[in-house]
Amino acid sequence: MKFKAEIDVMPLDALLDPQGKAVSNSMKNIGLPEIDGVRIGRHIRLFVEADNQESAEAKVETACKKMLANQIMESFSFSVTEA
Repeated sequence: MKFKAEIDVMPLDALLDPQGKAVSNSMKNIGLPEIDGVRIGRHIRLFVEADNQESAEAKVETACKKMLANQIMESFSFSVTEA
């Protein structure tokens, strides 16, 4: 079976996010001072072949832990659906 995974990787809350801070600071310049606390991350979509949903989720989690996210500095979350 083929599954689609949607993965979000974000910097840990305890770490600085210079890119997010720059965007937050720029919001007042474009007339949106009420927007604050911007954090910039990545969104990854991939497809995986697996026998079932549980197996697909395990493969995606392994990919996140071993390659897609640096767990020292980032957290990740994902969803897996049939493609």
